[in-house]
Amino acid sequence: MINNANSGDLHLVDEANRDIYSVLNLSAFGLSNEVFQLALKGLNKLKEAGQLENSSVLTIVDFSQSSNNKRLYVIDFNKMTVLFNTLVAHGRNTGEEFAHDFSNKAGTLKSSLGFYVTKNQALGSQVGLSLIIQGVEKGFNDNAVNREIIMHGADYATEDFIKKNGCLGRSYGCPSVPPDMIKPVIQTIEKGSCLFIYYPDNNYLLHSSLLN
Repeated sequence: MINNANSGDLHLVDEANRDIYSVLNLSAFGLSNEVFQLALKGLNKLKEAGQLENSSVLTIVDFSQSSNNKRLYVIDFNKMTVLFNTLVAHGRNTGEEFAHDFSNKAGTLKSSLGFYVTKNQALGSQVGLSLIIQGVEKGFNDNAVNREIIMHGADYATEDFIKKNGCLGRSYGCPSVPPDMIKPVIQTIEKGSCLFIYYPDNNYLLHSSLLN
């Protein structure tokens, strides 16, 4: 039975070991159980370390999928539901339709893998409403704030763009979402929730401090 006494308590299974992945029906949304379990593992570690203000909400970006897929998932463990499932762009030099190359270095225009903690909203002169995200994995994404990697809305992250160009557009490294999604997503995940950006990169999976 779900434990709502402690908001965001991820020991959400009863003694019968309820399958959260199945309850959320994540397979129907295209998210694999493997990626979900990795996200839960990191989320639990961040919670135990006291780094999350809101551990009841988890955002997963699965860059192993085509950019034409809705590969961003916002999950609410209190309500046991997927709140949002939408498009999300990767960095210009990370790949075209499919992502494959990642970096933590400034100027690369590449996405960065790993776990982030969401911070506050910001209002940029070029991108408008955005969300500051702090990378918490040294060597993989801890340079995100300095690189101005943020979540923001973008016209190239829409179904119309895919129809016209064959695949989603790309960012400067930011996880960009459709303009009509940025406000509700930010309002849901801001101020201390977990964001996990995944790709089956062996170096990351072997050396992530939160997955090992």
